[in-house]
Amino acid sequence: MARDTWFETVAIAQERAKKRLPKSAYSSLISASEKGLTVADNVAAFGELGFAPHVIGALDKREMSTTVMGQEISLPVIISPTGVQAIHPDGEVAVARAAAARGTAMGLSSFASKPMEEVIAANPKTFFQIYWLGSRDDIAARAERARAAGAKGLIVTTDWSFSHGRDWGSPKIPEKMDIKTIIKMSPEVITKPRYMWTWGKTLRPPELCVPNQAINGQAAPPFFHAYGEWMGTPAPTWEDIAWLRELWGGPFMLKGVMRIDDAKRAVDAGVSAISVSNHGGNNLDSTPASIRALPAIAEAVGDQVEVLLDGGIRRGSDVVKALALGARAVMLGRAYLWGLAAEGQAGVENVLDIMHGGIDSALRGLGKGSIHDLGPDDILVPEGFTRRLGG
Repeated sequence: MARDTWFETVAIAQERAKKRLPKSAYSSLISASEKGLTVADNVAAFGELGFAPHVIGALDKREMSTTVMGQEISLPVIISPTGVQAIHPDGEVAVARAAAARGTAMGLSSFASKPMEEVIAANPKTFFQIYWLGSRDDIAARAERARAAGAKGLIVTTDWSFSHGRDWGSPKIPEKMDIKTIIKMSPEVITKPRYMWTWGKTLRPPELCVPNQAINGQAAPPFFHAYGEWMGTPAPTWEDIAWLRELWGGPFMLKGVMRIDDAKRAVDAGVSAISVSNHGGNNLDSTPASIRALPAIAEAVGDQVEVLLDGGIRRGSDVVKALALGARAVMLGRAYLWGLAAEGQAGVENVLDIMHGGIDSALRGLGKGSIHDLGPDDILVPEGFTRRLGG
């Protein structure tokens, strides 16, 4: 009998990822800073929001398509850039194919495990994400490489405080997968036969390098080498952001905005879009959930730039809540990684189908024929829920 690979919720995808992956690999998918207050609030905050449904008025068809940074997408969910997806041999290429199959866009991390050229070939609707790493010349070279590869937009991420302490312990990620490392990790890998078989078919171990950090024909640096260079690079200024936006000249997103004043400065710098995000709880712990900061930011700048929401999305109803509170679309992170770990490309497609189905169900209950008809009146927001940071 064939194994049933379908799962009906993101929670089940997470369970399968935990069952399939070695402990250190799985822990990297749930990691967060310090006590984990922010990552927990990202998810819990959606549970505090309610719906105001209609008993009559459901429409036969419900429109979900929209655009993000000039790209038409079939549902208001795009792939958020996440680094080193070596939890599956096909990594970001599998994610790109899944997103393309479901008609949506892909955010590709500069710390990805697959070259941007391969990923963009699999999904032309790809935005390349850059960290402020190295000199302006280095950053410009990576941006030009992305342009030559066909990237449709640039995402710049600056929200990172390099917090290392985690109350449950940081994931044990090796520097490289040499013989010594393979022997050392074998006790936790040997108990995961499906994971071993998936990688065994490739006749090579996971590569822990970041090919998209390479410039001018250089070899792909190891992850921790690039990470160390990032830590040692002075943080960018608003003038730096304006410089890169002008250099790129096309669709440009600033990711990691949580304050109203920062959102306004981003508009002044000329960005096309902002992502209200706290780096999935991997940044400064005790930062509130991104959905709490969204309404005030959308109110302040939503008529000037596209506003997206990143953080805590686990179901389609979460997407609808974010859209009703001012987001144009959401960026999906951990959820699709669990799908990738569980079933590869099919698992990511499964997660996107869960999002699509949940959005459709919520629209039906609210009596809406389109995501573009959603508004604050569709949501019950408890007193004290929102946070006006920097307002």
